[in-house]
Amino acid sequence: MVGPRRGARLIDVATLAEVSISTVSHVLNGTRYVAPETRERVRHALEALDYAPPGPMVAKPSGRALGLAVTGASNPYFGDLIAGVESEASRAGFALLLCDTHDDTQLEAKAVATLLAHNVEAVIIAPTPGWQDTTLPVLRKHETPFVLVDRMSDVRADQVGTENESVAAALVDHLIEIGHRRIGMLGGLAGLSTTDERRRGYRRAHESAGIAVDDGLIVDAHSTVSGGRAAVMALLNRPDPPTAIFGANNAMTIGALLALKETRRRIPDDMALVTFDDFEWASAISPALTAAAQPFHAMGARAVQLLLRRLADPFAPRRIERLPAEIEHRESCGCLPVPNSTTVSR
Repeated sequence: MVGPRRGARLIDVATLAEVSISTVSHVLNGTRYVAPETRERVRHALEALDYAPPGPMVAKPSGRALGLAVTGASNPYFGDLIAGVESEASRAGFALLLCDTHDDTQLEAKAVATLLAHNVEAVIIAPTPGWQDTTLPVLRKHETPFVLVDRMSDVRADQVGTENESVAAALVDHLIEIGHRRIGMLGGLAGLSTTDERRRGYRRAHESAGIAVDDGLIVDAHSTVSGGRAAVMALLNRPDPPTAIFGANNAMTIGALLALKETRRRIPDDMALVTFDDFEWASAISPALTAAAQPFHAMGARAVQLLLRRLADPFAPRRIERLPAEIEHRESCGCLPVPNSTTVSR
């Protein structure tokens, strides 16, 4: 057995822990993810050998980069998220490399592989449906620290998102309070946490009001403009159409606006409308849209902060954070706009 001694080298620690020298370096510097059991072996070896690094082991600031993999880089709300990531990364001395996943699982895995090939130190990802089977193994194989943003997962990882369920419930509850009993919902892409959470919020609002949920009023709109338009057309063609619609993201709400315009339905006289995700122009159109504004810039910045924390301390406990959203009360819901917005957390 190797006993405690001064002047131990990295190779001595690696030999005792039965790992590579690079793994020991990653544990010391927090530059890559290392499995918990492996980290423990390295820690025990460091203590047993009384290892002391020859000097500060800090990576050079020049050339450092973080990766970001999201869908729809041109989408306004992901644009805010990207801006938040970029500003915080720049402040910390990191460049940002961006890949668009197009919400395709295979493209996402390739995008992350491309980021890793460009030697990013860590990755921020808004995961696609099924990412655990394709993208997660790539990250694990390279032992790369990562943070999930916007879309949450049961995977053990740092995550930051919005309070989707409570905010969706508040939007639908507002429609119920002003008299609506048949409220359509445009559901997002299947397999996303945001889709499931906002649907739970829709149901929660009905249950709290003692109103039975008509599943026929919940229509899959796939988080797209075309999906939103088709879903609203389907709702309008029902023998008992809704009197109000909840669009669960901005793209589907644009589709709803197009469908209502085509069918000459007036908002809110013929159809009340509320939406998750605020637009820069939501208050400029007539009638102005009642919408939930997510703190995407803050979300992006916080994702970077969680990554930096993980790089500095690979043993830090996992953090899952939910940021509050603000409901901007305007005219499309059919009531007079409220002077101040309402902040919704849990």
